[in-house]
Amino acid sequence: MPRAEPRLRDLREHRVPDWFHDAKLGIFIHWGIFSIPAWAPRLGAVPDLVRDHFDELCVVTPYAEWYWNALRAAGTPTARHHAETYGANTPYESFREPFERMLERWDPGPWADAFAAAGARYVVLVTKHHDGYLLWPSAHPNPRRPHWQSQRDVVGDLASAVRARGMRFGVYYSGGLDWTFETEPIRNAAEMIASTPRDPAYAALVDAHYRELISRVRPSVLWNDIGYPRGAGLARLFSDYYEAIGEGAVNDRFYPATLMNRLAGFAPVAALVNHLARRIMLRPNHVFAPPRPPHWDFRTPEYAKYPDVRREKWEATRGIGNSFGYCRNESESELLGPDELVRGFADIVSKNGNLLLNVGPTGEGEIPEAQLSRLRALGAWLRKNGEAIYGTRPWRRASATTGEGIEIRYTRTKDAVYAILLGAPTTARVTIPELGEAAGAKATLLGYGELLAASEGSRLVVEWPPGLAAAPAYAVRVTGGRLASDTAERRAGAPAQP
Repeated sequence: MPRAEPRLRDLREHRVPDWFHDAKLGIFIHWGIFSIPAWAPRLGAVPDLVRDHFDELCVVTPYAEWYWNALRAAGTPTARHHAETYGANTPYESFREPFERMLERWDPGPWADAFAAAGARYVVLVTKHHDGYLLWPSAHPNPRRPHWQSQRDVVGDLASAVRARGMRFGVYYSGGLDWTFETEPIRNAAEMIASTPRDPAYAALVDAHYRELISRVRPSVLWNDIGYPRGAGLARLFSDYYEAIGEGAVNDRFYPATLMNRLAGFAPVAALVNHLARRIMLRPNHVFAPPRPPHWDFRTPEYAKYPDVRREKWEATRGIGNSFGYCRNESESELLGPDELVRGFADIVSKNGNLLLNVGPTGEGEIPEAQLSRLRALGAWLRKNGEAIYGTRPWRRASATTGEGIEIRYTRTKDAVYAILLGAPTTARVTIPELGEAAGAKATLLGYGELLAASEGSRLVVEWPPGLAAAPAYAVRVTGGRLASDTAERRAGAPAQP
């Protein structure tokens, strides 16, 4: 008998795998033909552009991987830069040849070494971005551009290098956009919605590519972007994926195209969509995250974090700077500082999140030193404090402030609560809220040793050692009393500790 056709609602019993809850840190890689020109205008970060350039947001974005889209729109900063640098008649496709030549000598080993040293537990590679170029020699070529794919199996080679160093491997694929099928430039939100290809050949191609990737590299994560073509059979894809990869996880950007994708191409509807989108994105404390699809394992806010502990698992994704793809036009001042990176990471983990931190290698196949230095700083901190991060779950609250004014982020295991101080104490005594109920508690500063501690009401007061080396954050492990049994499973939606 033929198999019953699965339904998306039948997949809701699938649980986020424990490894994904435990991993906390992943590395995202945006690399492709766009890494050759490696340029985007510097008009501000995305929130600034939403306010000042919303109608042209997608052609003035700081995302260098959107180069081809901006190039197609006459008069944009990218079009002017391209004409001045390469000549107005030089097509985007001309960047394929130098990229492919570089791949002949590219070695994935140093990348994988850097990711492992940074403390990453998984790596997600962009296998196809919106320009449609594949980073593997697919048996299912693009019918519009049959040679629009790499001759080298970048996906497979990197997967092998990553796994050889003990990390998991996932794949990003742009399902909702492909500029080889839709050639008009995308300027704003409505045009983006209207740009998901409606050609049945595209839906078949996307499904074939996902299935090929699952078969070739058995990815632990399927990371889709900007929607999914109508009629591509998502329920069957997910069902087959979970059957093949028992501990697989899918993100929240597999939202299927609907009638709205077609209607957004009509001017009155487009005007309404853009008006509403701008209002929503300009709301105070707005968290930029995709619409909820029928099925997903984790949410993916972009360049954003949630303000509190979430029941659902989530993964914050962002670049070290304002672009995902390497941007030669980006300055040092636009990059996350090492301290800011570590503190933001601790904040994310305390709220049931992972961090998918992006690197953008150059067109020469190298990760820029400015990005590597941030990875090294994060890895150095994790080697001393990783116990407060890996394998933890949210506590009953995410944050507090010491009596001396230093912000705290909490995590927990079944045996301990961790108070991560996002700054260096300058006093001999540090007062930590909420932990005083653990009468006789033992407090240990990770990387140092046991601290003298005493309960004062609801607070735990510890004696802070003098002369500690400067660090972005300090993690204090507290054991004893009722703290270890004060779990947050019901609030955080996380599985119990093993």
